[in-house]
Amino acid sequence: MDAYDEGSHARHGWTGPGVPGDPAPPSAPPASAPAPADRDDPRPSGAPPTSSAPPTSAVPPSSAAPPPPDADTPLPEPRTGVAALSLRHQIAAVVALGIVAVVVCAHIGMTFLHVAPANTVSKEHAETIEDWIYPEFEQNWKLFAPNPLQQDISVQTRAEVLTPDGGVRTTGWYDLSAEDGRAIDGNLLPSHTQQNELRRAWDFFVATHDGEDRPTGMRGTLAESYLRRIMVMRLDRSDAAGPGGVVDRIQVRSRTADVPPPEWSEEEVSTKPVYRTLPWWPVPEDEARGGIG
Repeated sequence: MDAYDEGSHARHGWTGPGVPGDPAPPSAPPASAPAPADRDDPRPSGAPPTSSAPPTSAVPPSSAAPPPPDADTPLPEPRTGVAALSLRHQIAAVVALGIVAVVVCAHIGMTFLHVAPANTVSKEHAETIEDWIYPEFEQNWKLFAPNPLQQDISVQTRAEVLTPDGGVRTTGWYDLSAEDGRAIDGNLLPSHTQQNELRRAWDFFVATHDGEDRPTGMRGTLAESYLRRIMVMRLDRSDAAGPGGVVDRIQVRSRTADVPPPEWSEEEVSTKPVYRTLPWWPVPEDEARGGIG
């Protein structure tokens, strides 16, 4: 046996810890030392620890985050039209629409009673119906007559003007129907005024006056004042009085000529115009400066 043999360890070498080349056995992790108990903590040593954060149930619902929107849930559509207005404006819109509806229904009812055959209601309220219809809404059926109107009627007017130097001058004739015709020609959407105002005013005057230009009833005076106001307004638009001038009187006349028949017709008519000239009408002061009286 070798002198350096130390028993069983001589052949296999050291197997214990600390021997070079030999891996150390794994050691258990050191046990954590218990924290020193707080001297001021009144809880018993076995009590579970408490957290400083409040429990979830104590958080108010308002502070909780809202749930994410569901992708399949449609969003509400924005309000439009009257619904988008405030309550005060909605009430105003409803009231305005109600007033318009009442006026429209009243107008339709008055027009129906005017054009319908005479009945108990139209006879009892004849004066109210006429006050509503005449002169602006008068209805006629000449277009559907067996022999439609085949005349060309032009309404013309002239004026006596008081000049600034105290003199009086008479203007030439203004062909107001020709002015309306030029405004309508080539206009895809001519106004009701351009088409009917002057024509209906003259028809209203002729229907309420005799051959001597005298009114045949109470509506005759209304027709005369209505026609006069239109003439004065048209003269004011044309600046017939001139700088500093004032319209003192007006005169109206009509020029009527038969429409020439077509070439293929054997009908023969005279195309010579016929004039109907009304007397001079004094113009009230408020109308003389372009007002409507």
